[in-house]
Amino acid sequence: MAVRHDPPPSPKASATPTDAFLPDRYELESLMLNLDASLRVHTRHQFFTWTQGLLQNLVKHKLLICAARNARQEAFHVDAIVAPPLEPSPFCDAFHQDVTLVPHIIKSWEDNRFQPVICDAGPGGRFGHGALARELSRVGAERVLAHGTYDAFGKVASLFLFANRPTTIGPKQIRLVEILVPFLHLSLLRFQISWPAKSQGAAPAGLRILTEREQEILNWIHLGKSNIEIGAILGISPLTVKNHVQKILRKLNVQNRAQAVGKGLVLRIIRL
Repeated sequence: MAVRHDPPPSPKASATPTDAFLPDRYELESLMLNLDASLRVHTRHQFFTWTQGLLQNLVKHKLLICAARNARQEAFHVDAIVAPPLEPSPFCDAFHQDVTLVPHIIKSWEDNRFQPVICDAGPGGRFGHGALARELSRVGAERVLAHGTYDAFGKVASLFLFANRPTTIGPKQIRLVEILVPFLHLSLLRFQISWPAKSQGAAPAGLRILTEREQEILNWIHLGKSNIEIGAILGISPLTVKNHVQKILRKLNVQNRAQAVGKGLVLRIIRL
């Protein structure tokens, strides 16, 4: 009787670059936590807390610039998420003023079929003299990983720039940013929406004393944040925060921040 000889099994195909950059078990768990956290973002300080906390476990960055097109596609609304003592306003201004690095990133992203792109913004490069590159070099965040979203007409809807030291951005971070950016986009839009006030009965009397911004600042004072920290969270300068604090003290008829917190609790301005 003839003996059947099966052909030897063929060797397994070598791992593709995409396979090699798949998240490991720990990163997958962190990724799921990040996606869940993104769905809970409704205010800027929640966005700040997420991107400066959980998101850093997956994509380390010193600076995150978020740019969303306005309704008429005429300009970007720009926000910079940075930890104190850095302030967001210089980076937002530099983004608007830049005529070299930002246009290059947008064109490269479009030419790359809307896939993430990396750009060096060091002083010795072709973009080193641009407004944004100078600001990034000032804080040692000269390596930029950029990705965004686009509309049905192929126009840029939003752009996110993760800036850090040159050695901290690799292929795995590129893949993770590709997954995370749609969630960043939705979170960004969610806290930018001006929701109409709900008419569910009269508000506590204390809430009518302070403006919405002043209430927000008083809540952060209650949490022990300094003017610099509050400015970074809210995207305003420490001087603007200081002016708001002075108005809060005057309106509540108190002498210092501790007394303001105490009265805010009594009047139910501070939300526990």
